[in-house]
Amino acid sequence: MEQSNAIQLKGITKRFGKVVANDHISMEIRRGEVLSLLGENGSGKTTLMNMLSGIYFPDEGEILVNGEPVTIASPKDAFACGIGMIHQHFKLVDVFTAAENIVLGLESEGKLNLKEAAARIREISEKYGFSIDPNKKVYDMSVSEKQTVEIVKVLYRGADILILDEPTAVLTPQETDRLFAVMRNMREDGKALVIITHKLHEVMDVSDRVAVLRKGQYIGDVATKDTNPQKLTDMMVGRATTLNIDRPDPVNPVPRLEVSNLTVFDNLGVKRLDNVSFTAMGGEILGIAGIAGSGQKELLESVAGLQHVQSGASIRYTAMGEEHRDGVELVGKTPLQIKQSGVSLAFVPEDRLGMGLVGSLGMTGNMLLRSYRNGKGFFTDRKKPEQLAETVMEELEVVTPSTSFPVRRLSGGNVQKVLVGREIAQEPSVLMTAYAVRGLDINTSYTIYNLLTEQKMKGVAVIYVGEDLDVLLELCDRILVLCGGQVSGIVDARKTTKEEVGLLMTRFQKEGSKA
Repeated sequence: MEQSNAIQLKGITKRFGKVVANDHISMEIRRGEVLSLLGENGSGKTTLMNMLSGIYFPDEGEILVNGEPVTIASPKDAFACGIGMIHQHFKLVDVFTAAENIVLGLESEGKLNLKEAAARIREISEKYGFSIDPNKKVYDMSVSEKQTVEIVKVLYRGADILILDEPTAVLTPQETDRLFAVMRNMREDGKALVIITHKLHEVMDVSDRVAVLRKGQYIGDVATKDTNPQKLTDMMVGRATTLNIDRPDPVNPVPRLEVSNLTVFDNLGVKRLDNVSFTAMGGEILGIAGIAGSGQKELLESVAGLQHVQSGASIRYTAMGEEHRDGVELVGKTPLQIKQSGVSLAFVPEDRLGMGLVGSLGMTGNMLLRSYRNGKGFFTDRKKPEQLAETVMEELEVVTPSTSFPVRRLSGGNVQKVLVGREIAQEPSVLMTAYAVRGLDINTSYTIYNLLTEQKMKGVAVIYVGEDLDVLLELCDRILVLCGGQVSGIVDARKTTKEEVGLLMTRFQKEGSKA
């Protein structure tokens, strides 16, 4: 198929105050092609695509669709140009069915015919290889099913230029493979696809061409067949980088957190954790592996005092230098009571802006959340939080106009840097992280890995929940595998294989899995 330009960008510039998010970018998106848009966090990838989808409006430059200049001032304008964007955070109504969500907001003559809509949805699904039940409620769907609804929604509206922002961030390897098969079918149908992702093996697997942004500027593009992950990383960062994780051996590991018989039910009475027991050692990184929804979130929240656990459970914390004492029992304590007990615990939750940070506050305000109780009455010390914010901004290279700029307006990677930097600054003896590098670029991810390793070498017990098995095998000392809320194995990360961990993730094994 002869490729033609679906979209041409000419000199596109977008500013937010003093920050230039996109600086005179000119590039092409072609039909019958999957284009990977690559760049470090804050390089302007999502901002650029948000201008194509009508969320932002460029300050300068021109957008051409099928060779004709267009004005895209709203998502409605974008759909009129055949452009549909599938965002990281789904925009669905939980109590509606798939069909109701897909037709929501569409203008129609007369009464809406959901039966006809369902037939059209099935037609689209069969054409491209989707698996979707038009009558299923969104609250009953898995993450991949919700994503499918979002993709079918833009196809239903006639989009032939699709932009997918971090589409595999919460998918299992099997779900990712199915998504890529669908993307290839759409490409063969002549559609133009743009995928924003930080996972280089996915870039190599699914894309035909890679375009790279760096600090808001367009660096260039390259055919995927003519490059490799190392070359792409160097192109992204602007210098030679090393893609190796340093994993020193643990030095005198000692029990820091002992969890016994942990059982947790959610608000609907569904058992999320079933008799989980393990020990996290100071001076090691304990990885937690499992397919989405296996109990990882509930496990960390139970330790942090955010989940109600069943009677008979024990979570015993032992401080550094107090290994011969009984320790502190955390079960039944709130997060504040845990802190008041002298427990040095840091938690980087999965929900960065929901549980971790306050989006309307700047970096200083969010640092203050950890220390405001140290003030007296109305006089709260803002000097130290401001100093900490500046230190985190400098050392972790957070891209922000100022330490008072609302964190919700920062890129996902910069938000994560703020959160991780704040928690590590507490000098904890137990550091728990849930998907600490989800959505982060390669360079920032390796910065986080090094920070976690530094904490480990200081004697901290690091618990790392991750979705990338390759990273878990390279970074961690031991890996605890959860399957359906149960511990299906604890393995030595230096000796196990990706295949063994994968099997433990998908079926419960009672024998031969302890390390």
